[in-house]
Order: sequence, then C-alpha cells, then structure tokens
Amino acid sequence: MKAYVLRETNGPESLKLEDFDLGTIKPNEVCIKVKAASLNRRDFFITHGMYPGMSLPSILGSDGAGEIVEVGEEVNELSVGDEVIINPSLNWGERDDICSEQFNVLGMPQNGTFAEFIIVHKENVKKKPSYLSWSEAAAIPLAALTAYRALFTRGGLTETDTVLIPGIGSGVALYALQIASSLGAKVIITSSSDEKIEKAKKLGAVAGFNYKDQDWFKKLRKEIGMVNLTIDGVGGESFNRLIDVTAQGGRIVSYGATNGVVPNTVLPKIFFKNMDIRGTTMGSPREFEQMLAFFEKHNIKPVIDSVYSFSDLQKALIHMGEGHQFGKIAIEFSL
Repeated sequence: MKAYVLRETNGPESLKLEDFDLGTIKPNEVCIKVKAASLNRRDFFITHGMYPGMSLPSILGSDGAGEIVEVGEEVNELSVGDEVIINPSLNWGERDDICSEQFNVLGMPQNGTFAEFIIVHKENVKKKPSYLSWSEAAAIPLAALTAYRALFTRGGLTETDTVLIPGIGSGVALYALQIASSLGAKVIITSSSDEKIEKAKKLGAVAGFNYKDQDWFKKLRKEIGMVNLTIDGVGGESFNRLIDVTAQGGRIVSYGATNGVVPNTVLPKIFFKNMDIRGTTMGSPREFEQMLAFFEKHNIKPVIDSVYSFSDLQKALIHMGEGHQFGKIAIEFSL
C-alpha cells in the first residue's frame, strides 16, 4: 500500500509517500480501507519533533473513516463492507476517570491513517453515522472526543452553565461550542480574529471578544457576567484572565497549551473562588460511544475548513501550521 512515512523531523516536507508493508491482522483486529482522514495539531508538531515519546519511522494520522475489507477470526460484531469510524484513543483502560499507563494515540507510535489501509483493534472501530460524509466522519474522532470529555466528564456541563471557549477556530474548541450550545448552555468565545468571532456566533455563540483587546475580560464580566465553565486549549499568559472571569465554584478544564506555560498564577483567586482547575485528554471507549450518540441525537456536523486530496497531504499540514483555519482540515482519498 501507499502511506506517508515520517523518518525525520524537518516539518511537513519530511513526510514521504512510500510503498509500505501493511502486515497481517490479528484475530481481534480489522483492516480498513481509508476513505478519508483529518489533521490534528499533534500531526504538525510530530513532523517538527515537538511531541513526547517520539518513535520513528511512523505513519501519522489519528483520525480516519473507511470501509472494512478484512476481519480477524475473533471479530463478530463487524463485517467486511461495514462503513466505520476509528477511535484513536488506544489502550485507555477500564476506568473512565483516568487513563491507563499504556494509553497512547493512534498515529505515532502505532501507525495511523495517512495510508491507504490501516489495521486496528476491533474495540477502536464503530459504525459510521449514516448522516455524515466520509470527510465529516473522519473529522470527528480525536477533537470531538476531547471536547466531549472536557465538557461532560471533567467539566460537569449543564444546560444552565455559562461556558467560555478561548481561541475559537480549532477543532476541539468548535466541537465544544457545538456540543454546549446544542445542550442549551450559554457559550462565549474569544479569538484574535473578528471574522472568526462572527462565524462562531452563527454556530451558536451568544457573544465573542477579541483577546487582542487587553480589557476583553473586563468587558466580558460587564456585558455577560461571570463564567461557570471554561474549556481551554490555549494556556499561556491569558490563562490568568480566565481565572478572573470564573464565578464562585466555577471550573476551568485544560486540554492543551498552544501558547505555552502559565506564568505567575494567582493562587488566592483560585481558593477564594472555591474553583476547580482540571486537566483532561482524549477519552475512554465509553465516552467515544456517548459522543457519537450525542452527535446523532443533535445532528451535529463538523465544521470543515478545507479538504485536500491524499496527494496534497504536505500542503494540508503546511496550511495547518499557518494557524488561520476555522474548523477541521480533511484529507480525501480516491472515493
């Protein structure tokens, strides 16, 4: 088969399309012909060697959807011809509250979806929601699972909450907006782009603030009030402003830190507000199933920024690295 293999870390151009031996499936695995994949920021970071536990060579790609072409002898719930979506959260473990020490993510070290075919464990394969196209289905797994767990399992989201989502435009942030607004919560967003703010309002945000304005958090408190729940993947210097807008007993759930470390956190603000700061990553197999059911119930479709062909994967990753996208970047194979 053809696959993009990463053997060195000099950026997206390091990915090379090669002939690759897929190997044979084990009794509890299935082989999937990949119809579509999508990008996550981890893919871009890995091409630059900026990811823990680097192990090369490797085929990147955490997200994908496709058609089963072979099943192992112990697989009964799936059949050849089934249209499926892949859960990239591997070896999570039996508990939903924490992951096991063996937890890792599809697409390095285990070969991922930037390939014509992929072999995965049967537990990481679910039927594709029929209302989604291949590209839409492939855009869901990692980011939507992360958003769902951050909101519900870690964030305790209810329909009465006022939710803040900083840095709108990424896959996780947009899914958090769609999920929270579908439940009926009041969602506020921030961005450095007025255009992205207006797009987010069309997706359900009731208000947006440009964080280039140093007083954005003061305007939020004046116009909206305090926030019960924040879902943050930004970190950096602006994290303390999130504490400033958090209500008594509020929660901040952190799933990333694209802007780096948080300097000089003011602890008294945290304990005087009786607030929680919680970490989260990906999610369990049960949460993946719950997320898919929630999406089908509310007919949620991914926001797609752009679609590239498999042959233009490097260009897609370069586009991601520029940081201007609004939504997921999908990769379509020859359908």
